[in-house]
Amino acid sequence: MPPTIVTVPGFSGAPWVLDQLGPLHKWPLRTMRLPEGLDGTEFYADFVETQVADLDRYVLVGDSFGAAVALDVATRRPPGLEALVLSGGFAASPVTNPFQRACIRAARYLPGPLYRQVTLRLHAASLASPHDTAGEIPWPRRASRQLLVDNTPHLSYVNRAHAALEVDCRDRLDRVAVPTLLITPSHDTLIGADAAHTIRHGIPDATEVVLRNTGHMLRFSHPTRYASAIHAYLLARVGAEVLVTAPPA
Repeated sequence: MPPTIVTVPGFSGAPWVLDQLGPLHKWPLRTMRLPEGLDGTEFYADFVETQVADLDRYVLVGDSFGAAVALDVATRRPPGLEALVLSGGFAASPVTNPFQRACIRAARYLPGPLYRQVTLRLHAASLASPHDTAGEIPWPRRASRQLLVDNTPHLSYVNRAHAALEVDCRDRLDRVAVPTLLITPSHDTLIGADAAHTIRHGIPDATEVVLRNTGHMLRFSHPTRYASAIHAYLLARVGAEVLVTAPPA
């Protein structure tokens, strides 16, 4: 059997919609929902390790906040991990401006309607790119906001924002001992180009693919191109000795 592709949710915590990832459908796939109430990427990494404990071979695919979590797992060199895929990820907080950091921390004081109508609208705006509505699945700002409304309680938002601001595993990147693919959108004002550059030069075996005309939400707006990039990389680096169509039942 080929390794199982295990997808790590992004900031919303919502499980991935696996049926949108057509090019990966011959691989074993698994997703999860992030737990609530954790404060620190290392605690989410602990959780992910429990989710893969039964797997002999697996590939971690993390997007955005989930990429930071998957990266934390990979630096631990867990048994069974054969490859790593990160999109829109970061090894240290991409938000370095003190005023912006203060604004993010202020979200804890805006619960209820203020959280939904102010914090989440601003967050959705930070995720947006000019390419989102022209994708395979049009993804307007309101879709990002609704994703958070439906899946991310205020306390989880506050805790994950704090975790994203405090994460820093740059001094452990050389511990990642598996082939790593970085999928970078061509337009990402939230994370920025420096984040991928840091990871690419810190991990011994890292390859970057830039998907043109995509933004930070490329997994949602361009799922086929996104999955195709993963599929091609894994075929080349992990192998696909049994990726054949199953016989009819």
